[in-house]
Amino acid sequence: MAEDGWNTRNPDRVKMAYTVDSEWRNRDTFLRGHDEITRFLTTKWQKETNYRLIKELWAVSDNRIAVRFAYEFQDVLTGDWFRAYGNENWEFDRVGLMQKRYASINNVAIAEADRKFHWPQQAPRPVDHPSLTELGL
Repeated sequence: MAEDGWNTRNPDRVKMAYTVDSEWRNRDTFLRGHDEITRFLTTKWQKETNYRLIKELWAVSDNRIAVRFAYEFQDVLTGDWFRAYGNENWEFDRVGLMQKRYASINNVAIAEADRKFHWPQQAPRPVDHPSLTELGL
């Protein structure tokens, strides 16, 4: 569900998975609450076009989950393509909303011919599309 939400590129939809006062660390950016999350994601997706994301569960313990992910995007200013690799640690409240999100992410420049994520934009990844493990990522 998290992957599908992010692939919509709709900040108002994405923020609903988080508590009203959710705390984020995204690379070197620290955020708190729905308003900051919405502003951050709006700016992100204005710069990162053709965005497609795959997440994969890494570990689960009590109310915490670790995932690894990769996403591909095209820089809106330069037209260059990138694949971002990362890990996220999530902590959930009692009703299942994410109250803390810590993301470490690295971008790698790729040629357009090296893209691996080709489903329609702002749509969920098709069920038959390979996972990160199956893609060797």
